Amino acid sequence: MNIEELREYCLSRKGTTEDFPFDETTLVFKVMGKMYALTDLESELSVNLKCDPDKAIELREQYACVLPGYHMSKVHWNTIRIDGSVSDEQIHEWIDHSYDLVVSKLTKKQKTELEKL
Repeated sequence: MNIEELREYCLSRKGTTEDFPFDETTLVFKVMGKMYALTDLESELSVNLKCDPDKAIELREQYACVLPGYHMSKVHWNTIRIDGSVSDEQIHEWIDHSYDLVVSKLTKKQKTELEKL
């Protein structure tokens, strides 16, 4: 997986937007204004993803490429180094999990808006 494939996959998720709210190199993906993935365009390819706290620990123990979220809450975020050690499909599953966690916390109104997109 490369940065364009990561970007295309995230943007394929319903209601996803991208922007650079922090600086000119940190690309952030949001659903209904809520962040679910971010990556730094100038460093080795990795992505920060939201994760269920128990699952986050499990993934860190199981995969060497999964680390506590860099510059994020270590409880709710993982950093995934995209180094070829796991399949693109696995990374897609983790992106989907992050997206779904964020969607589950949206207000009823936001969820209705998202469904209409």
